[in-house]
Amino acid sequence: MERWARGGPPESPETRTLENLAERYEISPAAAEEFCEGMRHDLEHAQMETEADLERYCHCVAGTVGVMLAGLLGTTSPDGVEKMATLGAAMQRTNILRDIDEDLTAGRLYIPRSAIERFGFPTAGNREALLRDQIPRADALYAKGMGAISLLRHGRQAMGLSTMLYQEILRQIERDGFGRRPGRAVVPEWRKRVLIAAYSRTHRTAFGSDQLRKATRERG
Repeated sequence: MERWARGGPPESPETRTLENLAERYEISPAAAEEFCEGMRHDLEHAQMETEADLERYCHCVAGTVGVMLAGLLGTTSPDGVEKMATLGAAMQRTNILRDIDEDLTAGRLYIPRSAIERFGFPTAGNREALLRDQIPRADALYAKGMGAISLLRHGRQAMGLSTMLYQEILRQIERDGFGRRPGRAVVPEWRKRVLIAAYSRTHRTAFGSDQLRKATRERG
């Protein structure tokens, strides 16, 4: 994939798919290469040292996905690409805060060393101060990137709904006591359905039962 991103020929099913998409959409080879950078970080189990390291990682593994989506869905402004990248980074930060225990079990730690030195190791019952510091950082990214949705040519409702449900994970972490107990924060199914219904009314969007199930699946 890195070779393709640097101008090489497609050599795998994935790169052949990207090559085909690039003929019809504005697919960013640079974003694909940065995505690989993030994957290498995971393969190497590299330690985050600073908040800047975490920001870079979130951009590589998820901001780049936002860039790709902007190319596939189309955007009416160059700002749309940057804002979609910011939304992707916000969602990745959310994943990291939700999955601390799962990641630790798998031998991974995405909390920067600088934050651990400040707030302590993020074991259950010992990470409220850390989460109170980190959640506003993720919320700020959502606020900054939210403007991307109205700039999309297609998929605005789906992107808006995904963003709303993902940000709700942060609220669930807060309701659960900021990591007082181990495990992932899970937004109850009933609450997701209420949120989807409210979104539907506000944006005049109708969701059938199949769409509701699809929208709520794997949303934490």
